[in-house]
Amino acid sequence: MAEQATDKNGSRLTERGRATQERILRAAADMMYVKGVSSTTLDDVRAASGTSKSQLYRHYPDKDALVRDVVALQAVEVLERQQQLLRRLNSIRGLERWRDAVIENNALRNGAYGCRLGSLAGELADQDEEARQAIARYFDTWEGLLEAGLTRMKDSRVLRGDADAGELATGLMAALQGGYLLAQTARDVKPMRIALDMAIGHIKAYAVPAEDGNSPEGGTGGR
Repeated sequence: MAEQATDKNGSRLTERGRATQERILRAAADMMYVKGVSSTTLDDVRAASGTSKSQLYRHYPDKDALVRDVVALQAVEVLERQQQLLRRLNSIRGLERWRDAVIENNALRNGAYGCRLGSLAGELADQDEEARQAIARYFDTWEGLLEAGLTRMKDSRVLRGDADAGELATGLMAALQGGYLLAQTARDVKPMRIALDMAIGHIKAYAVPAEDGNSPEGGTGGR
């Protein structure tokens, strides 16, 4: 995980030491999100976090160690937010509320910088195998939250039994990440909304007609 209980020598961290490590990690995460991993140096992080070289290298002896913790930190925060949005998803309307929430959040930056996890994948997947594998696991978890919600929709007959929840979740994730990228380059969330609307439209094609079961708008969940 991003927060560690020991320093590089295996010594237990004091409360002050944990606070220093957290400050370093937060500064690095923010800089790598805005500037990119390759453009962020340890000296940049040291200056931004207000730490000395000895403090920085005690917690992070090299950039790779810092990047690994940044990946974990960003993943934990992204997945916690997605868990809040998706844990009770069980309706088409709930899916639309999830769409609105992620677009609204991205609109705060006019689409700039993209997905906190996806932007790391774009930089690291072909350069750092350990980071690629970690990010792949985090994306699997995220996609699993979508799949679980779609499965609940099948179980409650909001969606037909022939709907493949796994494939639909993959399509949603692809639309989401592609939408992040297009919004980032356009500095406008409109392409992201279009991509997600098309993916959700495909899911609606599997909706059970109201007279045959629950309404596609049925269910009180969706966050």
